[in-house]
Amino acid sequence: MPINNRAADGALTDSHSADAHPTDARGADFVRLKRLHARAVRDSVALVRRIRPDDLTRPTPCAAWTLADLLAHMTVQHHGFAAAARGDGRDPAHWAVRPLGPEPVAAYGSAAERVIAAFAAVDTPDRECHLPEFSAVRTFPARRVIGFHLIDYVVHSWDVARTLGLGYDPGPELLGAALPIARAVPDDDSRLAPGSAFRPGLPVDDTAGELDRILALLGRSTSWRAPGYPAGPTAPRDV
Repeated sequence: MPINNRAADGALTDSHSADAHPTDARGADFVRLKRLHARAVRDSVALVRRIRPDDLTRPTPCAAWTLADLLAHMTVQHHGFAAAARGDGRDPAHWAVRPLGPEPVAAYGSAAERVIAAFAAVDTPDRECHLPEFSAVRTFPARRVIGFHLIDYVVHSWDVARTLGLGYDPGPELLGAALPIARAVPDDDSRLAPGSAFRPGLPVDDTAGELDRILALLGRSTSWRAPGYPAGPTAPRDV
């Protein structure tokens, strides 16, 4: 998922006046980004805790993925991004999708807390991280890597919620941070590749809310429903 670098960097910072201390401002922005990232990931944990074993074969908004496939992808991405934050992202073993084990919900929660802790330990927004799924040669600054992971889990939280017939409300602060990142994701042929987490963007009404715009930008149809599961009330947040 390559991202327009300039647009993404603008998305990951608040605007500050020319009189602000740039170092202090960047540090505050980075702390805020990590806080919002943790919220996005823990929202996904609250939703995943609602999964029952017989739900795992259900279709999801991710084309050709069952809920088991989606959960396996979400879990391994936590492992990979945690390794990237620790400086060990080059090792492809961290990114290899594995079959779900006997306790997939508990394993997901542990992986989520691991990636939150790994990013919390990153002390500078410019620390370079390796993301081999994005590039075998380039590195990416931590602020951008956290943004990549944040947008994934806003969208995948919706995927899980919609699959289970639950609502999903990330809240205005998280949506405000996620929308510019979604706009920075190129809408190109990479979205047609097998296993791509995002599909080509869809049209959206000018009056649509921020979540609906994020979903449309990343190829999710808000009209998608899992068979037999109408959209339901918002799942309780665990933050």
